[in-house]
Amino acid sequence: MALIPYADEDPAGERVQSVLDRLPEPRINLFRMLANAPSLIGPTLRLGEAVLTRTELDPRLRELAILHTARVTGTDYEWVQHREIARAVGLEPEKIHALERGDFSDGPFEERERLALVIVDRLLRDGTPGPDLVLDGQAELGRAQLIELLILTGYYAMLGGVMRTVGLDVDNVLEKGMLDGLS
Repeated sequence: MALIPYADEDPAGERVQSVLDRLPEPRINLFRMLANAPSLIGPTLRLGEAVLTRTELDPRLRELAILHTARVTGTDYEWVQHREIARAVGLEPEKIHALERGDFSDGPFEERERLALVIVDRLLRDGTPGPDLVLDGQAELGRAQLIELLILTGYYAMLGGVMRTVGLDVDNVLEKGMLDGLS
């Protein structure tokens, strides 16, 4: 059980209720928790939507990066949600299993995927990838996709911090029908 109430369980004022009224159904627990911060839920979800739907990153590469972020930061909620999204966008099960084990040094990954995962790993563990790694990333991914990868990693690390801090209960996007339009 979450440490603080979900906004729809204990709406704290008109602004929170107004946010709740605008949230799409079904509501995943993340949305229900973020509604407690009515000034930030809109910008937070808009950035999330942009990261998920408007970037130049290949969706499978995006999901590899999100899953690795979830694993490194210990965010079970993100892992469960994005494991389902990864499957929906065609990420191979052996790649998901390798990430779950924390093993991307060899195995099923293409060089481009491995490079992106190393960049994500160094950003999360060291605070910054080294200059050579950044230049390799730019050469392989291009400038836009490299910056998108860095923003995506920071976004999911930030969300993970919120999720872990409040003890967000894990629900599942597949079970709530949120992936019905994906294929």
